[in-house]
Amino acid sequence: MKVLVIGRGGREHAIIWALKKSAKIKQIYCAPGNAGTAQLAENVDIGELEFQRLVGFARDNAIDLVVVGPDDPLAAGIVDEFEAASIPVYGPRKNAAEIEGSKIFMKDLLRKYEIPTAKYETFTDYEVASAYLKQQSLPIVIKADGLAAGKGVTVAFTREEADKALAETMVDKSFGAAGDKVVIEEFLEGQEMSILAFVDGETVKPMSPAQDHKQVFDNDKGPNTGGMGTYSPLPHIAQSIIDEAIETIIKPTARAMVSEGRPFRGVLFAGLMITKDGPKTIEFNARFGDPETQVVLPRLETDLLEIFLASIDGTLEQIEMKWSDEAAVCVVLASEGYPGSYPKGLPISGLDEVQVPGALVFHAGTALKDGQVVTNGGRVLGIVGRGAGIAEARTNAYNAAADIVFQGKQNRTDIAAKALL
Repeated sequence: MKVLVIGRGGREHAIIWALKKSAKIKQIYCAPGNAGTAQLAENVDIGELEFQRLVGFARDNAIDLVVVGPDDPLAAGIVDEFEAASIPVYGPRKNAAEIEGSKIFMKDLLRKYEIPTAKYETFTDYEVASAYLKQQSLPIVIKADGLAAGKGVTVAFTREEADKALAETMVDKSFGAAGDKVVIEEFLEGQEMSILAFVDGETVKPMSPAQDHKQVFDNDKGPNTGGMGTYSPLPHIAQSIIDEAIETIIKPTARAMVSEGRPFRGVLFAGLMITKDGPKTIEFNARFGDPETQVVLPRLETDLLEIFLASIDGTLEQIEMKWSDEAAVCVVLASEGYPGSYPKGLPISGLDEVQVPGALVFHAGTALKDGQVVTNGGRVLGIVGRGAGIAEARTNAYNAAADIVFQGKQNRTDIAAKALL
């Protein structure tokens, strides 16, 4: 089979790495890809939102399966375009991807079907939103309605932070049109947990859970990012809580989407908070998480290609999911200044000198320049260590990360520390 993976980040590199294990795959292309995907696949210089060019490439090259990685093309209807061209594609249609594309749609869906989430109100008028905000207790959460590359959420602990976040979102348009509408919701206390699931309509096949680290600095300080590291499994969280989240949140959401005439097929990603009242929904994504994918897929023993094909064929229910007992920890190496402005084009050294056995280096924001791998994004690399438990995997990840150098490299030093307390 010939497969086209669409995207350019660490998630897509990890997907390609997992697909390469399948004996059925003859060739993998990645559009547009990065310096890491070029080592495993043939990069194609077509952007994720160039739908007609992507469809044309798939048709001209007799692609048997298209896998869509990022959120933007899914929200814009890329799956519908490939389906219209009768090209097999893995991912949710536009009307199902709205569960990520609009936080208001997602929150209203959960409210309608009584699925646990934080209390909230939605606004399209800044003055009305500002007046409401002043009446709320702190901390408070302010979210841009639309896609904002994982950065459209502010947890405000002071009035000044809250007012600033609302103004930046709705008045200054820091996130563009994504901030035309906002959600203001109560702050949930507890531990975060991510559960990704392969979904086809009402069929839900959960993956092993992971825990992400959103803030840029140690001890969950600083602004939100797309994710500074993650780990799987979660030995400090009881299986009963994981099961409760699946039964009370993920499965009911899949059924709700079917009831709404928006059946979901693809990866449904639930961002959850484990509160004193049980798991509650923070957000849903309509695709593999990044960097959760980098620790979940290395633990998957079932053929990823078979899962994709079964979802498309309507036979996902028949797939048996198998997971390794091995733990995985991912440490993100980011550019200086991220999640704000940052330089690009800086040489990266040490990529071929990682000495840690079993370590994986997934490229997130890299490019090739005159034969040299250089930085090309805020999150540059995801370094994955594996081991018999979290402690060993964590040590391996940080040892491998230390072998890689580029100017201004920054990373958190406390990834997975919560699992060892």
